[in-house]
Amino acid sequence: MAMYVGKCHRSLTAVQQVTKFAARRTLQQKHTRSAAKIDAFIGASQTEQKLNAQSYAYTASNEPLIGQTVGKIIDRTTEKCPDRTAVVFPQQVIRKTYEEFRQEIDRLAAGLLAIGIKRGDRVGMWSPNRFEWVLTQYATSRIGAIQVNINPAYRPKELEYVLNKVGCKAIISDQSFKRQDYYAMLREICPELEKSYPGEINSKNLPSLKTVIMLGEGHFPGTYMFDDILDAPSNEHFVEVEALQNILQFDDPINIQFTSGTTGLPKGVTLSHHNIINNANLVGRAMRYHTKHHIIGVPVPLYHCFAMVLGSLSGLIHASTVVYPSLSFEPLASLQAIAKERITSVYGTPTMFIDMLNHPDFDKFDMSSLSTGLMGGSPCPIEVMNQAINKMNTKDINICYGATETSPISFQTNEEDPVEVRVSTIGRPLAHTEAKVIDPETGDIVDVEKPGELCVRGISTMLGYWDDEKKTQDVVGKDRWYHTGDIAMMDDNGYVRIVGRMKDMIIRGGENIYPVEVEEFLYTHPKIEDVQVIGVPDERMGEELCAWIKLKSAQTADANEIKDFCRGQIAHFKIPRYICFVKSFPLTVTGKVQKYIMRQESLGMLGLDKNM
Repeated sequence: MAMYVGKCHRSLTAVQQVTKFAARRTLQQKHTRSAAKIDAFIGASQTEQKLNAQSYAYTASNEPLIGQTVGKIIDRTTEKCPDRTAVVFPQQVIRKTYEEFRQEIDRLAAGLLAIGIKRGDRVGMWSPNRFEWVLTQYATSRIGAIQVNINPAYRPKELEYVLNKVGCKAIISDQSFKRQDYYAMLREICPELEKSYPGEINSKNLPSLKTVIMLGEGHFPGTYMFDDILDAPSNEHFVEVEALQNILQFDDPINIQFTSGTTGLPKGVTLSHHNIINNANLVGRAMRYHTKHHIIGVPVPLYHCFAMVLGSLSGLIHASTVVYPSLSFEPLASLQAIAKERITSVYGTPTMFIDMLNHPDFDKFDMSSLSTGLMGGSPCPIEVMNQAINKMNTKDINICYGATETSPISFQTNEEDPVEVRVSTIGRPLAHTEAKVIDPETGDIVDVEKPGELCVRGISTMLGYWDDEKKTQDVVGKDRWYHTGDIAMMDDNGYVRIVGRMKDMIIRGGENIYPVEVEEFLYTHPKIEDVQVIGVPDERMGEELCAWIKLKSAQTADANEIKDFCRGQIAHFKIPRYICFVKSFPLTVTGKVQKYIMRQESLGMLGLDKNM
């Protein structure tokens, strides 16, 4: 790629060469908003700052920040609504009130103290969406331990890396998930496990690991069972849990979440009580959770910020009921939960909404309880948003944008924004958050309507990457601006549109192409349900465009039909050379499309690997 940048005859930087289509589309989409709508920005009274010519925005708020630990929030909500349902796990047939929930949280917290887990110890959680996951989330917070979220899809080498990277003292593990045998994988990276006493592991490969706790029933040599921990505490351990609530600090680290690792080894994003509590509170207020009792449907995975912070924690702060329809996303289970539990707010990536909307039994389920929701993780086609609003009754649905490094949300749309704005922008900065768009080469703020790298700063910015000061400094400067790596354009009201990802830009014969604009055009084809565009190597052009297309049910098309649809509508060099019709896309557990896997698979599908 760098070779073709060098051959480009233009004098502008790569970011400055953003396509004319993108700039033109932004100008076409400029919308008028009344001052009242602007001032009514989500959650609290705002001080609106009129932008000057530069791409900088800050959202002030009268909503105070919360200076408490998660443990204090648990007590506050329980005392307020002890008999309200806190969590529902339909597949486990579990339903707990806030009082019951706190009792079980403290039972686990005391049990962890009883087996030697203390403040600052790292405790891995390796499981899909189970009740034990949220118990662990809050039990570790009550004793000052740091929960480490472990991707349920990890294989042995990935697991070994993350356990060692953060020095996990203990891991709480499911027995299996899909085709994964978790105990077998633990045994593979820790051969000493089978011959160890529970809590006394001495491993050559995992020197920090002392304790393995297995969920469910059965016997696994060298491990505790989860119920053993619940039965372990004495009265003094419960007294210690209570005493710790007045000792722990809200700036303490509480959670480590690993980045996807698609561009290198995963990095352990370290977040504090203050980070995630305030992010969860502000996003929840944006969803109007503070105005009435909401029932939140969370089919997204708990190991990721989307569910853990915006679902579980936001629900706790606002005394909502949180429903986890299934272990991992299942469209039918999600639809069943919406209808049966009378869910008012549903979460998901655009792909998840597409799968629910296109489920053959969709029309059998009552969606009338829904009024809002949260969609994020990737760009949302306007057709999908319209269907979510009209067919699922989520008229107030919000789009959110962020990163694990920002706890996670830094931008959110407003329920009063027109649908076109909600799908063409990521909204404006969250309350108490600054944003700017810069030239990535000079670091200077660019003018409004000009592309550059999006940077954000605020109370949600991570403490840093665990044990990796160099990588932390690569993305968070001394000025505390977090560099997102996304190319964005800001309008004069502070609304931001993501143009593309710096690393995803395709350079075809010296022309810079952002996949998102080609995808947005192809979404308008009446037969296309979903589409992703990637770059594949080409000897002459450097890269060519390849579109993976998922057609709507019962539809057929060929490559020529798709290309004919493009001709005369978008620039010739943006028309994909290769069209691959597929049934699905490779996804992360969080529902994000894995374009690097698509590139690898495309080489074989198109026979390009023979030329490599």
